[in-house]
Amino acid sequence: MLILTVGSTISPGDIEQNIGISKDYNNFELRKAVGERNIIQVNRIINYFGQNQRSNPIVLTISLLNSFFTQLLIYHSLKDKSRNNVARVLKISPFFASDYAVAAKNYPMRKVSKVIALLREADLKSKGVGANALPNIELLKELMFKIIH
Repeated sequence: MLILTVGSTISPGDIEQNIGISKDYNNFELRKAVGERNIIQVNRIINYFGQNQRSNPIVLTISLLNSFFTQLLIYHSLKDKSRNNVARVLKISPFFASDYAVAAKNYPMRKVSKVIALLREADLKSKGVGANALPNIELLKELMFKIIH
């Protein structure tokens, strides 16, 4: 239970410590770091996920990344890549349209198709199909390596 006293300020660290949600280490930040091919940030986030596996289930991470790369595939097919059109077609906030522009430069359409196949394979492995009892964090590390490289 988080008790507030009048006049005190709650910091992001207080929230993370008491609730377990990190502003810097979540699936949305992972998605952004992957889109930017920011290897250092990706590794920081997945290491955090490894230490907090209950709060960061791999199924949710894979699902979010699959949605991102599926939308990136659609982004590649757009003729009009203006912020408002991207937001309308992908059904996202215009604020996030630039994330897709950056990711599109880092992941050509052919690579996006390969990434979607990697995500499907990792999803199956996380559910015990074709995996040699590899811990989920190791699956995630392997997946991130394959996506970024």
